[in-house]
Amino acid sequence: MSQFAAKIHAPDYPPRDRHPAIFRLFDSLKPGEVMELVNDHDPRPLQYQFMMERPDEFTWEYLEEGPDVWRVAIGKK
Repeated sequence: MSQFAAKIHAPDYPPRDRHPAIFRLFDSLKPGEVMELVNDHDPRPLQYQFMMERPDEFTWEYLEEGPDVWRVAIGKK
């Protein structure tokens, strides 16, 4: 997977704005597009939030799993 429709580096955002910014970016994707999330910790809580708020709308694939950088491809179904 080399082509991302969008990328977001979560540490660039204040903690309270991170998840809303990620969801705004996800919501702007067209079906079939994929965004890349880069974070400084495992974004597992975000994955659970996606499961609750966007069930059956997303795909989640870890591209890199720490220890310093986590990269996730989040696709829109």
